[in-house]
Amino acid sequence: MTASRNSINGVIKKVSGPTVIARSMSGSRMYEIVEVGLAGLMGEIIRLDGDTAFIQTYEDTSGISVGEPVAGTGQPLLVTLGPGLLGNVFDGIQRPLETLRQSAGDFIARGLTAAPLDTEKHWLFKPDVKVGQKVEPGDVIGRVAETSTFTHTIMVPPTIEGTVAEINEGEFTVLDTICILDDGQSLRMAQQWPAKIPRPAKNKLDCTEPFITGQRVLDCLFPIALGGTACLPGGFGTGKTVLEQSLAKFSTADIIVYVGCGERGNEMADVLSEFPLLNDPRTGGKLMDRTVLIVNTSNMPVAAREASSYVGVTIAEYFRDMGHSVAVMVDSTSRWAEALREISSRLEEMPGEEGYPTYLASRLASFYERAGKIECLGKDDRTGSLTIVGAVSPPGGDFSEPVTQSTIRVTGALWALDASLARRRHYPALNWHRSYTLYFETLRSWFSKNVNQAWFELRKTLLEILQKDAELQEMVQLVGPDALPPQDRLVLETSRMLRDCFLQQNALLEYDASCSVQKQYKMLDILLAFYSKCADALSKGCDLDKILALAVREDVSRLREVPENQCDEQCKALKEKLTTSFEGLSPSETIS
Repeated sequence: MTASRNSINGVIKKVSGPTVIARSMSGSRMYEIVEVGLAGLMGEIIRLDGDTAFIQTYEDTSGISVGEPVAGTGQPLLVTLGPGLLGNVFDGIQRPLETLRQSAGDFIARGLTAAPLDTEKHWLFKPDVKVGQKVEPGDVIGRVAETSTFTHTIMVPPTIEGTVAEINEGEFTVLDTICILDDGQSLRMAQQWPAKIPRPAKNKLDCTEPFITGQRVLDCLFPIALGGTACLPGGFGTGKTVLEQSLAKFSTADIIVYVGCGERGNEMADVLSEFPLLNDPRTGGKLMDRTVLIVNTSNMPVAAREASSYVGVTIAEYFRDMGHSVAVMVDSTSRWAEALREISSRLEEMPGEEGYPTYLASRLASFYERAGKIECLGKDDRTGSLTIVGAVSPPGGDFSEPVTQSTIRVTGALWALDASLARRRHYPALNWHRSYTLYFETLRSWFSKNVNQAWFELRKTLLEILQKDAELQEMVQLVGPDALPPQDRLVLETSRMLRDCFLQQNALLEYDASCSVQKQYKMLDILLAFYSKCADALSKGCDLDKILALAVREDVSRLREVPENQCDEQCKALKEKLTTSFEGLSPSETIS
């Protein structure tokens, strides 16, 4: 939301796509929001040269002509923060799409705007402070029940402090005054913050807890921390969007901010139609009660793509400052980078690699640096975290292109999607040989304490089997699996079981769409126990084909179909069945 129109201080000199050049703009500032032309299109100043301003508009410039006025607002792009954010759907510059649809139909007219938050709805405000109490930036002054499962914390803005002279209780709109300080400053439930400036924190903390995703291949092999960052690159059809939507549905974050940055309209339509119908497995309420959607499809103006990511992360920082764990899913940063490239070329800037601007890497780094775990502002003890997962869409699946490489350099984990796995219908199509995480040692103690001491030993064994399988595949291509010794054939069969029964998940099936870390451990424990008993039987001379024909193998393979509440009982029964099955191998089934 921007300030009201000021006096006209410039006129349009040139229009080039979404870029407008205006003269007589003396007194304007970098990144100031302006209103362009008679239609009042929203734009942002991205370069100043004397009294000439280069403006990127967030709307289509068709019909704008030279000589039309340009009005400055004196403000940067501001994000409005307060009750009413959750469950809402915004475009890239925080215009509420449902409000616009009700006033203008399914297609947004140029120059149309609306307040990001409902200014007429009344919220029941309950104060936490009293008259005469001194407050400082970040202090909690009251609370609002925003949804049936979420209480919205009303905080003192980061730039304000003083002593409470008046505090009100009751039902108010987000623009009503709820608190007056001794110096005359008024506090409302809504506050604004510049989108491109990180919100301050008291202190930045080490990230020691995992961001549980419910995806076995991620939580077991490549976990990231709450407050961490991950790069999710993959070519067309590898499942980036479905995986990010799964993270939004099932991860352990308290609040989800999903940013659809330049994605296809049908994908965002699926999100908009599906999310409101989903139940939240954590609270039992609606998933949208703790979700904010930022929608910027590929047919919208490119300049708004850049803004959408900053708007999303600013909203996430606001909820982080309340003391919550927040996750931002950006799909995808490649579209954001393409918008930068298009705008940079219209400004005739010196191009970098593949035509991207030379400042691409620094822009990406400054965005991902907004993640982290922090000690919140305010006198009370609150900690919050902001986790960012950014999808990347490299052309042709080429991970050496600039956006992917620049993102990998600044993120803590690489979740590399593989087109060959996707073609085999193995989802999530994560390449376990190419992916990595830098949070492994940081999270070791948490998994040992909260899951099992043997967690990382099992993980190590799993990786060793997968690595051995990769080495054997070259030989298999030459001589076939039957020519290999039994020990190597066992590795191939075990690796296939691990891929099909553990690493693979079906996002469309209720019992397999998400998996707790406790169930992951039990599944992996049973699978590797089966492998250990097979290897032990082989060492005693048993025939591999007869070992693999044991009925218990099918039971182990179907363990992922067992519901969470039956997993303990089933695993206990399987362990007993494993013991009796291998003890039942008779001498006649051994090789003489």
